[in-house]
Amino acid sequence: MEARSRWTFLSNHAHVTVALAQNPELRLRDLAEQVGVTERAVAQILVDLEAAGVISRGRDGRRNVYTVHRGVPLRHPLECHRVVGDILGAVLGEL
Repeated sequence: MEARSRWTFLSNHAHVTVALAQNPELRLRDLAEQVGVTERAVAQILVDLEAAGVISRGRDGRRNVYTVHRGVPLRHPLECHRVVGDILGAVLGEL
């Protein structure tokens, strides 16, 4: 693949959020594989998303279970009039 054709429209943060909205019990390894980044990168993305209130982390036995908070406003000034759920709805075909 050519370098200029490798970019994607959504960020890795958005990809992790979409994956967790589809399956809140995904393991770090599975998230990394789906998004195409390292487990360490996913771990940092999860920290960022949790700090921003986009996700919260719970436990079910030994596994993490994530809740995506769809009502959280997007962060960039161009999108701050929209919420996380708007992106998820578009990507997941929930419109």
